Amino acid sequence: MTTVLVVDDQPLIRQAVSAILSAENDISVVGQASNGAEAVQLTAALRPDVVLMDIRMPEMDGITATSLICAALPTPADAPPESTRVLILTTFEEDEYVVSALRAGASGFIGKGSEPEDICRAVRAIAAGDALLSPTATRALISRHLTAAPATQPEPTVDLEHLTEREREVLLLVARGQSNQEIADALFISPHTAKTHVNRVMSKLNAHDRAQLVIAGYESGLIAPGG
Repeated sequence: MTTVLVVDDQPLIRQAVSAILSAENDISVVGQASNGAEAVQLTAALRPDVVLMDIRMPEMDGITATSLICAALPTPADAPPESTRVLILTTFEEDEYVVSALRAGASGFIGKGSEPEDICRAVRAIAAGDALLSPTATRALISRHLTAAPATQPEPTVDLEHLTEREREVLLLVARGQSNQEIADALFISPHTAKTHVNRVMSKLNAHDRAQLVIAGYESGLIAPGG
């Protein structure tokens, strides 16, 4: 059973999303929060698998809340399967905020106008550790806004010196939004080997998931926005 905390300052959206998720046999909404501060407190108390997080909220916004929640997560090598992941629920018109949320540690994003089945699918994907729900959209967002992200956001430590040449190749493909199967096809290796390489790169770069690897790929200069 995937447990979810729904966070949004609009009661109607909280209730509607909660109802959509609760209707699924394999998803349980364990709580609701109306702002980021409540989200941080409830995440610590409830330990949900997924926090479905709005960005613009009073008292504490979703980006700050995401940063605090993700900062409390264990490192990738020690992370248990039940570690909480953050899924941003937003409008794509606010894409610069989405990039900031990814920098803060969010595992992915989905638009508020998405179909109910897409929201449920997104929650399941995030809970399973699949970060990039829409690789094409994610690449477009980062290409347009990574270099223009707010200067107040903390810069992640990206050190590629410890990566092997093959791991750099894998990071490059991940940063381009490639799936494990696509990486395997490009490098003529098995999907299992591709996944192993991705996990090793995540561990070496202290990244919680593939979304963080995308950010690392751009911020390290390995791939340029739009490139």
